[in-house]
Amino acid sequence: MVNPQLNTESRKIFGRKVKTLRQQDLLPATVYGKELKSESLAMEQKSFNSIYEQVGETGLIDLNIKGEKKTRPVLVHNLQRHPVTNKPLHVEFHQVDLTKKVTVNIPVEITGEAPAVGKGGVLVTLLNEVEVEALPSDLPEKFEVDISGLKELGQSILVKDLKYDAKKIKILIEDLESPVVQVEEPAKEEEKEAPVAVEGEEAAEAETKEGKEEKKAEEKKQPEEDKKEDSAKATEGKQKKGKEGKK
Repeated sequence: MVNPQLNTESRKIFGRKVKTLRQQDLLPATVYGKELKSESLAMEQKSFNSIYEQVGETGLIDLNIKGEKKTRPVLVHNLQRHPVTNKPLHVEFHQVDLTKKVTVNIPVEITGEAPAVGKGGVLVTLLNEVEVEALPSDLPEKFEVDISGLKELGQSILVKDLKYDAKKIKILIEDLESPVVQVEEPAKEEEKEAPVAVEGEEAAEAETKEGKEEKKAEEKKQPEEDKKEDSAKATEGKQKKGKEGKK
């Protein structure tokens, strides 16, 4: 299979000035690799968009830098997009050695329809991508997961069920029993109702509460009345002594 070729050239415009490149429909980029010095590039926006639609981040691209005799095998490593327009703003290319394995996240694509969903089930995707190790030329474009075999609630498709060439590709997920997708029962919202009290219990509870409040009021009131009574007795005693002195 022949890799698509992308023509680029070195750029000497950096920072905020790269806006002028985008105004000319040029996309700023960077290429880097092991034991290689990072280089700043620019390319036609349309050319990149067309090739990226074909290969995504898992397919090899032959990067043709103006002035160099040989093309460089690269993978798209990081694509930055505008948060509103989704238009590419900057792309990073990872230059690879075709004789050495690389680690890449391969996207998962769901195909077909699950009969269990028609029975009220909810399809839940638990893995959107799977990390693998392989030679750059052996990397799969994606993992296709056919869900048409999910006929009952609770059924799932596991990592070990994925279709790939185990001789060329190593999946880096430890637990191969991990589900990629599964059909779950719809969540049920349980209404929490306050316990209904029997009429007699309500009356008894109110009566008990009222009794406790009255008792507190009486206990608070009693010391005040005792003080008044003691004060009255003291005054009466003084008056009595005064009368006896006059006699």
